[in-house]
Amino acid sequence: MTSTLSITMPEKFQSAEQMWFWFLYSKSVRNSFSRVHTRPTRRPCEILDVETLITKLYLSGKLTDEQLSVMKEFGDKRRAPHQYIWNENRAAQQWTTAMSVLHDACIKRGWIE
Repeated sequence: MTSTLSITMPEKFQSAEQMWFWFLYSKSVRNSFSRVHTRPTRRPCEILDVETLITKLYLSGKLTDEQLSVMKEFGDKRRAPHQYIWNENRAAQQWTTAMSVLHDACIKRGWIE
């Protein structure tokens, strides 16, 4: 009897923003113990990999407290801050800088196409 294994290649992220939103969503699903009834897309990294990367970027000074705060706030809202909304202007600058740092780190790890 032979069995065939269905091995699917992990789907890389299109951007750092997509990776960040996936990370926060996956973490919330894991923390709420909810069941996902759809088959999840395989990704090139795990939640812990992203947590470790963010920690390393923070400890090396590449991400600041303010950037992490903006990433968390708008990640929970499932959208990026908008530069043309007056009270989100500063957050948009911090978001753009943080996503650039995150993008470069993810490219080096092969998580982004």
